[in-house]
Amino acid sequence: MKKLLLLFIITTISIACKNDPKKVKKKENFPDELAKVFEKHGGINTWRKAQTLSFNKGDEVHTIDLQSRKTVINSPNYSLGFNGKEVWLKEVKKKAFKSNKDFYYNLYFYFYAMPFVLADNGIIYEEIPDLVFEGEHYAGYKISYQANIGTSPDDNYLIYYNKDSYQMEWLAYTVTFNSKEPSEKYSMIRYNDWNSVEGLLLPKSITWYKQDSIGVPTEPKRAATQFSLAILSDTKVSDSFFDKPKE
Repeated sequence: MKKLLLLFIITTISIACKNDPKKVKKKENFPDELAKVFEKHGGINTWRKAQTLSFNKGDEVHTIDLQSRKTVINSPNYSLGFNGKEVWLKEVKKKAFKSNKDFYYNLYFYFYAMPFVLADNGIIYEEIPDLVFEGEHYAGYKISYQANIGTSPDDNYLIYYNKDSYQMEWLAYTVTFNSKEPSEKYSMIRYNDWNSVEGLLLPKSITWYKQDSIGVPTEPKRAATQFSLAILSDTKVSDSFFDKPKE
């Protein structure tokens, strides 16, 4: 029902209105190879003109204003969001939400919106050695952030892509939200399959992988995380949509 309501809101508003590391600071241009990855996934211009993204993860409905990054996550037992000023939480019953709201509210948006979130402001790109998995070589870039960018500027991402098709295949990432210190411990995600949504390739599922002693993925760590019911719109949702519901 909430998904249908969002679609109705959007429709109504629309009708009414290589081995040697090399670092490159992002301006408007990306490293040539990474620009080809964005193009393979639908193009950075298509991404930048979009206003609203919504997708389901299990019983959660994630809705994001892509320009402001305001966010709402609705589920049967809780809602949380970011209204541009603060992260809020509303629970149907106490302790229904088990995670940290400040960490969680945009976590799956970042995973879902790959590779396009790797074109945000304040990013530094560094070419890295290939990832080798089951004999296949995947080219990659390290993504780091200039100081004071976002809530976790020390986070790093490693994106790996198919050398022939330029489709994204793997993502490694560090988490520094709690420690606030740089980390060399990477988690690894495989992007299993993709879905075309208004011209953009967005993931249908992702799978966390175990790694060996040198960080090479070995086997799935758990069942794939599934995404569904994606909506991408050039229409902006009202700012009030992202406010905490009144008691």
